[in-house]
Amino acid sequence: MISPELNFNVFTSDLSHDFKNQVKVGLFGSGVGLSVVLGFSAAYACYYLISVAKKPILIAGGKKFHQFLRGKCPVVSETYYPTFWCWESRVQTLLRPFVTAKPWVNYRNELITAPDGGQISLDWFDNDESASHPDQSTRPTVLLLPGLTGTSRESYILHMVQQSRDLGYRCVVFNNRGVSGEKLLTPRTYCAANTEDLEVVIEHVQRTIDKAPLMAAGVSMGGMMLANYLGRKGSEVRLKGVVVFSAGWDVFECTASLEKPLDRFLFNSYLTSCLQASVDRHRTILEKKYDIDHVMKAKTIREFDERFTSVMFGYPSNDDYYRDASPIHKIKSVQVPMLCLNAADDVFSPNHAFPVEAVKQNPNVALLITCHGGHIGFLEGLWPRQSTYMDRVFRQFTKAVFENENVQKNIVYSPETY
Repeated sequence: MISPELNFNVFTSDLSHDFKNQVKVGLFGSGVGLSVVLGFSAAYACYYLISVAKKPILIAGGKKFHQFLRGKCPVVSETYYPTFWCWESRVQTLLRPFVTAKPWVNYRNELITAPDGGQISLDWFDNDESASHPDQSTRPTVLLLPGLTGTSRESYILHMVQQSRDLGYRCVVFNNRGVSGEKLLTPRTYCAANTEDLEVVIEHVQRTIDKAPLMAAGVSMGGMMLANYLGRKGSEVRLKGVVVFSAGWDVFECTASLEKPLDRFLFNSYLTSCLQASVDRHRTILEKKYDIDHVMKAKTIREFDERFTSVMFGYPSNDDYYRDASPIHKIKSVQVPMLCLNAADDVFSPNHAFPVEAVKQNPNVALLITCHGGHIGFLEGLWPRQSTYMDRVFRQFTKAVFENENVQKNIVYSPETY
């Protein structure tokens, strides 16, 4: 006689075996589930390769600059493959600070005094271990300008410092007033239109390392400030070259884009709160001249600028400030080699406001446009921890400028020659 316990064990064993076989057959064994997975993967791969991965568009006003970039910076001709699982603009923009590594950089801080009595914080990476440029007096140097509320600790700045270190170059980061922990000594901060602090910084750096070649790189608002500086100073600029990433070219269009419901929710409100937090940290000195309580009630960047930025810098209206802050009006006056990288899907800088026609009229300027990349995103690779497309553009262009002594002689045109 068979015991009930044995019968139960046999029954449960058979049931478990049948269940596993049915799951296996039902999902993959029959081929239906596997076909669905493979079909979806193939469709997604086709869509990605046809619609997402594309070569960037290079627009240059001068044939010589165009040839220089094609020859010295192969990245401008290569297909950009955005990270396949996060190629959408907003996702790239939001994920960049979290997925990219933050390499450790040991800065040397320097505080310099501005003409109005304020102080400006500079973070130097001297790269004294440089094997390719051991002489610190002639070591090529890159001036870096972070974005709206950024500092020398932003991941994109750290990546550019790392790229420069590998090439043997020195870096100095220009932190806007009051953003990197230093006190405001005067009731003044910064904006994209006013380039007085940048002029002070460039003059100081050039006096400090007068024999070293100097170029500059600006990101987002830092790029806008840099482009405005180049346009205003024209032939007085002594920089060897400039590269600008994710700049907003027309501030009216940029703010309008960020006021669309989704982008207001994802970006505008957050950036406004960051600006307000910076103001609140320096409330003691700022409230002597400005209505800080009114500023703290702003809900958007436009409202913040209307209540604070345009007032601080003496503009009759916020529209006057936005017009002056828009680099699109100053491209024609740039007289050093300037490469600009923008993504066509950047909600911070809509593509219909790119200065395409202005670039075509200036042989010293080139605009590189990728289909995807978002705002300071440009993620690529399966897991984009170490490098981005933007990093590669920075590395190749910086190396090309510093290691080709006749770059300005062969490329730069004065307004009289075009």
